[in-house]
Amino acid sequence: MTTAELAPAEPAPRPGPATASLRYRPESARAARLLVRGKLTEWGLAELVDPAELIVTELVSNACKTGCLTFMQVAVRRPAPGFVRVSVRDGSSELPVLLEAGEDEECHRGLALVHELTGGRWGTTLESRGKSVHADLPIP
Repeated sequence: MTTAELAPAEPAPRPGPATASLRYRPESARAARLLVRGKLTEWGLAELVDPAELIVTELVSNACKTGCLTFMQVAVRRPAPGFVRVSVRDGSSELPVLLEAGEDEECHRGLALVHELTGGRWGTTLESRGKSVHADLPIP
């Protein structure tokens, strides 16, 4: 038996996150989708690409409405086994509100969509300068 056969197996390294600083512009949603798609594909999680792209689009769109003028931070990571976290940090301390949109309304559906896609696993963390909104997708 060799030394390698006797040594305990080391745990696989946790995949590194992907992050980007994006301007508060509607076209930043496309860059955020590309970031999410690329990282999930790298991790072999193609089945999460569509819901994760919808989620990051909603979170970036909400950040664009804050009126902030610098950069938002978009991230996709695997903080623990079993789920992927998509998050957007912006400079506003105004918390998002999950609203029930009326049948005739064309807006106010974004967080409801995030809520549905994540099974309610999303939230907000207030920070010294703004907030971070995250959504967790379970890995099938």
